[in-house]
Amino acid sequence: MDAIQQSFTSRLQEHGISLSETQLNQFEIYFKELVSWNEKMNLTGITERDQVYTKHFFDSVSLAFFVDMKHVKTLADIGSGAGFPGIPLKICFPDIQLTIIDSLNKRISFLKNIVEQLDLTGVELIHGRAEEWGQKQGYRDHYDLVTARAVAKLALLNEFCLPFVRVDGTFAAMKGSDPADELKEASYSFKQLKGKLTKVEKFTLPVEDAERHIIIVQKRAATPQKYPRSPGVAAKSPLI
Repeated sequence: MDAIQQSFTSRLQEHGISLSETQLNQFEIYFKELVSWNEKMNLTGITERDQVYTKHFFDSVSLAFFVDMKHVKTLADIGSGAGFPGIPLKICFPDIQLTIIDSLNKRISFLKNIVEQLDLTGVELIHGRAEEWGQKQGYRDHYDLVTARAVAKLALLNEFCLPFVRVDGTFAAMKGSDPADELKEASYSFKQLKGKLTKVEKFTLPVEDAERHIIIVQKRAATPQKYPRSPGVAAKSPLI
């Protein structure tokens, strides 16, 4: 274990998350594959090893500091890109059933390779639009926890993500800077989509001193059938 891995594991241990040698190896393979594939396709602007461990891996797992993962059996990651936060959470909590939905097939190809390289089971990778899959039986009103990391503004994210959350389940939106304005703008969408803002957690990313905010939303009732609307509609006419 080198200094970067030592810092990574120590910071996670401070939050009660311990990694085995196998899990640490999975993170290292993930890093190497990310950098290798990034030469062929645009997955991330962050490729320095220490920054990947901090800005992608630690940042992804930080969701578990504020959500009790013992009660999470099913997790959906919407618009996951290169697999964040879904894959790091799956590495740390291997019993979770993970579904990743992303609209770009190239990214799904990368994630299929990652799942194979890391020998992960219980992962479903879907190439498609959240608006379409959020209407499908077996996905709609189904997941204990749904998350999205820096994908879009909250009013839009609510329509993409809340339809997937089971009643009394949780949607966690992972944001960078202070989301106060987004929260005000999203108040109407919370009402329409049966979500209730529970709390906003704030922390600082180690080394970088960059602000992070996690918006925790509880699903109070089944999503009205008209949501999510057809692909593209929410982006043009968000619920604000």
